[in-house]
Amino acid sequence: MFDHDWLGYGIVGALEIGAIALVVGFVLYGLLLALKRDANHGVLMAWSWLASTALVGAVDFKDIFYFNFSRFQSIQLLRLQLAEVHDPDAIGLRCFFVMLGAIVGVGLAWLIFSASFWRRRGDG
Repeated sequence: MFDHDWLGYGIVGALEIGAIALVVGFVLYGLLLALKRDANHGVLMAWSWLASTALVGAVDFKDIFYFNFSRFQSIQLLRLQLAEVHDPDAIGLRCFFVMLGAIVGVGLAWLIFSASFWRRRGDG
């Protein structure tokens, strides 16, 4: 989990965090594939996506969950909690781009690494 104060606002911040999730998903799939060479690619993709989404988007997912399911007794408490969130207007957009970036990164890694795997085996 990291501080989001350096991210841009709106679509710019969503694209930035989506790019981070893309890189993290790519790297995690490569690491899991190196560790578990004989494992099913679908299982590796699922775990890589889940881990990269949780690592990159933990702060935003926590905030969106908190704002949807907690009861605020006063408007002052709501304002206090919103003041702690970086760009609360685009929190849903950032969550979407985290999930999208992670799946694109894992998918790219699968395409690159599985193509070399099949070429090396000589099956395709």
